[in-house]
Amino acid sequence: MSYSFLDFLKLIGALGMFLYGMKIMSEGLQKVAGDKLRNILSVMTTNRFTGVLTGVLITALIQSSSATTVMVVSFVNAGLLSLTQSISVIMGANVGTTVTAWIISILGFKFDISVLALPLIGLSLPLIFSVKNKRKSWGEFIIGFALLFMGLDFLKASVPDLQTNPEMLAFLRQYTDMGFGSILLFLLIGTILTIIVQSSSATVAITLIMCSQGWISFEIACAMVLGENIGTTVTANIAALSANVSARRAALAHLMFNIFGVIWVAILFYPFTGIVSGIVNKIGPGDPYALTSFLHNLELSDPATFKAITSDSANLTEAQLAIKNQMLSLQISVSYGLSLFHTMFNIINVLIMIGFVKVYVLVCTKLIPNKESDEEFQLKYISSSMLSTAELGIIEAKSELISFAERTERMYQMVKELRDLQGETDFVKLYGRIEKYENISDRMEVEIANYLNRLSEGRLSSESKEEIRDILRANAEMESVADSLCNLARVIKRRNEARTSFPDELNNNIDRMYDLCHKAMTRMVEVIKLNDPKENDAIPSYNIEAEINHLRNRLKMNNLEDVNAHKYDYEVGVFYMDYITECERLGDFVINVVEAFCINGIKSKF
Repeated sequence: MSYSFLDFLKLIGALGMFLYGMKIMSEGLQKVAGDKLRNILSVMTTNRFTGVLTGVLITALIQSSSATTVMVVSFVNAGLLSLTQSISVIMGANVGTTVTAWIISILGFKFDISVLALPLIGLSLPLIFSVKNKRKSWGEFIIGFALLFMGLDFLKASVPDLQTNPEMLAFLRQYTDMGFGSILLFLLIGTILTIIVQSSSATVAITLIMCSQGWISFEIACAMVLGENIGTTVTANIAALSANVSARRAALAHLMFNIFGVIWVAILFYPFTGIVSGIVNKIGPGDPYALTSFLHNLELSDPATFKAITSDSANLTEAQLAIKNQMLSLQISVSYGLSLFHTMFNIINVLIMIGFVKVYVLVCTKLIPNKESDEEFQLKYISSSMLSTAELGIIEAKSELISFAERTERMYQMVKELRDLQGETDFVKLYGRIEKYENISDRMEVEIANYLNRLSEGRLSSESKEEIRDILRANAEMESVADSLCNLARVIKRRNEARTSFPDELNNNIDRMYDLCHKAMTRMVEVIKLNDPKENDAIPSYNIEAEINHLRNRLKMNNLEDVNAHKYDYEVGVFYMDYITECERLGDFVINVVEAFCINGIKSKF
C-alpha cells in the first residue's frame, strides 16, 4: 500500500484543522452571544417543547452539540436549570447538530468552498485586530468557518483511497458482507471514532467523504452515523465527572436518550434506510445506494476512465466528463441521504422520547442517587420563566434568600471541618466543594438580584420598593459572607502548603473565634426567618459582633507580644492573624445582613 506515515500525519493535520475551525467558530459565536445563551436557556425552557426548540437553535448556531450539552451540564451544576429542563435541551441539541451535515452536503459537494477560505480569513483580519471585543468575536467566527472548510478539503485529499488499494479494500469487504453483523460492527467503529475525535460533526464529515467516494456503502455509513450519536455523549459525561449529582444525571440522560434511539433504529434499520433512500431518490438527485455499485462496475469495465475521473484529471473526454458528472450527482445523493438519515433519526427520536422525560428523570435519579455530600444547587423558589406579582415575587425572593443563608451556614461548617483534616485527598476534595459553593453563591446573588430588578420595573408601592432594596442589600452581603468563608479556606490551604502548625494556645484561640462566628451565622439565619423582624432582634447579633471585635483586638496585641518573645515563628503569626482577621470580616458581613432585615424591618409575609 502506498499510504505512508507522512500521508497519515496529513490526515491527522486535516482533521485537526477541521476541529480547530469548528472550535474557533463555536467560541466566537458564544462570545458574541455572551450571557444571552444562559438567559435563553433559563427562560426558554418553561416546558419540554420550548426546551427542545432552544437546544436546536443554540446547537445550530454554535455548531457543536457537545458544546451545548457541556454548557447544559454546567448550568445544571450551577442550579440554573433543572434536570427536566436539561433533558429537553439535550434532545434539541441532537437535532441541531445535524445542521453541520447539511452545510457540508449543500456547500461542500456542490462547489469548492475552500476556494473562499483565504479571502474570508483576509476579511476577518481587520475584525480580529479591532479594539471592540464583539468585532473580534465575529472575526474569530469567520476564521473558524474558513478553517473548517479548508480542513474538510484537506480531509478529502488525505483520506486513503481504498479503491486504489485492493488489499485494504479486501480487508473492508471482509467485514462489510456479514449482513446485520456488519451494521453493528461499523456502529461500534463510529462510536469509538467519535470518542477519540471528541466531535460527532467531524466524524460525520469523515463518514460523508468516505461514502461519497464509494469507499463504504450507504448502509455502512448510516451505521457509523448511529455510532457517532452514541460517541458524542462521552464529552458531556466527562464534563460531569467532577460536577454535582444533578449534572451527572443530565449527562446520563443524554447517553440513555441516544442509546435508546439507536436501539429502535437498529431494529428497524433496513426499512428505515429504505425510506430515506426512497425520499432522496424521489425528490432529490438520485439513489444513495447507487454510487458504490456504479464505481465498482466502472472500475471493472473501464479502469482507465475510472482512474481518470477519480484522480481529478483535467484532461477528460466528453464521455468521461459525462460519467464524472454522473458520479458527482450520485455523490450529492449520498451526502443528502446521510444528512436526511441523521436528521430523520434525531427528529423521530425526539418525538418518541419527549413524552418520556419524566421517566428519564426517574431512572437517572434511581441510577445516580443522592449522597450525603451531594447537594442540588438550584433556585428553589424563583421562577426564571415569568415574573410573579409584586407581593408574591418578594415572598419568593425572601424564601430564596433564606435558602442562600442556610447554604452559607453549611459552607461555614465545611470550612471549620477543613482546618482539622489531615489526609491530602480528603482536604483537596472538601476544599473543592467549598470553592464550588462559593461559585454557586456568586451565581445565586446574580440570579436573585436580576429577578428583583425585573420585579422593581413593575408598578409597586413605596413599601414594596423599599423591601426590594433591602433584600438586594442583604443578598449582596450574603454573597460577601460566602466570599469571606472561601477566603478562610484559602488561608487554611496556604498554611498547609507552608507546612506550618499552630501551638495549642493559638488553636484554642481560633476555636473561640470560630464559635463566636458560628453563633453569628446561626443568629443571622434565625433573623431572616422571623415574620416581622424589629430593631431589637438585632441586639443579640450586635453583642456577638462586639465580642468578635474585642477578641480580635486582644489576640492581635497578644500575637505581637508572643512573636517578639519568640514563642513561635513570625510566619506562624502571619497565618494565625490571617485567620483571626478574616473571621472578624466575616462577622462584619453577617451583621450587615442582619441590619438589612432588622433596621428596615423586612417582613416575611408568610
